Amino acid sequence: MKPPAAAGDKGGGVKVDPSIPRFKCQECLRPLVVVGVESFTDRLPAQATSGMHASSFHGNIMGASRMDNSYVMLSEQNRSHAHGIPPRPPSAATPHIEPNQATRTIEGSYIVLPPAAASIYNSSVSEGGCAQLPLASMNARNNFHSSVTVLKQAFEIATSQTQVEQPLCLECMKLLSDKMAKEIEDVDTDIKAYEACLQRLEQESYNVLSEVGFQQEKQKMEEEERKLKAAIEEAEKQYSEISSEMKDLDIKSKQFEELEERYWHEFNSFQFQLTSHQEERDAVLAKIEVSQVHVELLKRTNVLNNAFYISHDGVIGTINNFRLGRLPNVQVEWDEINAAWGQAALLLHTMAQYFSPKFRYRIKIHPMGSYPRVTDINNNTYELFGPVNLFWSTRYDKAMTWFLTCLQEFAEFAISLDRENNVPPEKSLKLPYKIDGDKVGSHTIFLSFNKVENWTKALKYTLCNLKWVLYWFIGNTSFAPPSGSL
Repeated sequence: MKPPAAAGDKGGGVKVDPSIPRFKCQECLRPLVVVGVESFTDRLPAQATSGMHASSFHGNIMGASRMDNSYVMLSEQNRSHAHGIPPRPPSAATPHIEPNQATRTIEGSYIVLPPAAASIYNSSVSEGGCAQLPLASMNARNNFHSSVTVLKQAFEIATSQTQVEQPLCLECMKLLSDKMAKEIEDVDTDIKAYEACLQRLEQESYNVLSEVGFQQEKQKMEEEERKLKAAIEEAEKQYSEISSEMKDLDIKSKQFEELEERYWHEFNSFQFQLTSHQEERDAVLAKIEVSQVHVELLKRTNVLNNAFYISHDGVIGTINNFRLGRLPNVQVEWDEINAAWGQAALLLHTMAQYFSPKFRYRIKIHPMGSYPRVTDINNNTYELFGPVNLFWSTRYDKAMTWFLTCLQEFAEFAISLDRENNVPPEKSLKLPYKIDGDKVGSHTIFLSFNKVENWTKALKYTLCNLKWVLYWFIGNTSFAPPSGSL
């Protein structure tokens, strides 16, 4: 057989009869076509004596005069283990021969074919890579279809005997042969291993028990069986108990899982509340910290320092921007001077009242806005406001003098208080301008028969001493007006 020619092949190719059946290799599915029947049958006598090889089959041409039936001969090697093909059963291998037939001894297995379709196989590789299986028959010159039928039957028989679909091309047959040879080799190796084991077992000696020994062994086995049964019953009992415990544990496990889930829900809720509380607490602590800073600032802040700002405008002293004094070339109204005296009287009265009754407040100062007054130790009251006559102002001068006396007494009280608190002398209160009666520094505070410039300087020094007393007061007190004081 060879592959079919391509359509339109007008060269020296073989023309294929469309009535000839197409065969395919059952492994690679390449087409195989029956060709060259007549030319082969013409040359058949010259080739019949030499024999031909086809795949794994070897055929011999038997004379029709010796046998009525033709056959395909299998050699001894092919019959035993060629390519893993199992041998034919004896019933199928031996053909039925009539008594009056001429017979001969046949060495090997064979397949009987009808006399008109005796055939052999010869395989070779064609130019296209497909296998060629030329088909011939000794007496089939005019019966080609019967030869094809015989070929199909031969393929069916080969398929049933080898358990491999036929036909096969030469390449696939070689691959199959190698595969079966490997399987046969593995089987032979297993057979040798089994035989070695069998020989070793046959060489081993066995001690045959006597009847008494057998009975003893039997009793021992029965006793062991009873023990095993008892152990099995005990194990089954324990298994039942354990199964019951497992069920209880499963129930408890589910309960624990529910409790755990509830716990985590509550834990998350508590954690959320705790986080909220911590945030609120942190906010409160932050507010407290800010408030404490403000409190410390307020503690260091004295209202008197802000309420009574003492400074100067050149030679003229000022308190809350009210000028206290005047100059020939600087005219200050009496209303402004009276307002400045009112602020100074209010400051000294406030500091004296804070330490009352510890401070002996003998000279009473009455802050009354722009109309302050001063009461001496004899309860005589003098006006500390103007306008007054510059040449005769006795009451106004006495009021200013008693104001200086009260300021001096409060300064002496502050110095004594520093001594009680063990304040070093260098840090104790010391007035910058000494007060002596009606004089501050070297200038008298009298307005009568005094130069305006000297009177203004005396007022400036008085405000400067008052400012020093105010600083001492701020450093030693956290000012809070006493209850019931004015």
